[in-house]
Amino acid sequence: MLVVNQPTWGVDTGAAALIRQALIDLARSGLAVLVISQDLDEIFEIADRIAVISRGQLSEPEAAATMTRERIGLLMGGAGEREAEEAPEAATGEQIDAA
Repeated sequence: MLVVNQPTWGVDTGAAALIRQALIDLARSGLAVLVISQDLDEIFEIADRIAVISRGQLSEPEAAATMTRERIGLLMGGAGEREAEEAPEAATGEQIDAA
């Protein structure tokens, strides 16, 4: 498993493109890659699934193909916390396969 935080922070656009492609290639080869980033463009370019941390809580991962910037904003504002309160069975502590 590879965990990277802000992988393209402070590099030029050419280097950023190479780093992003390397992460995509590693994931396609079967390696689990967890990317932590504030750059939404980066996240949408390389992620299969997206989860948001808000107030120390991690939202349920959602498919990147169906995730929107608006949904991310809602999750950042705590919408995931309210959803978990409304449906407590969703917060059962099940393990999540995050690749």
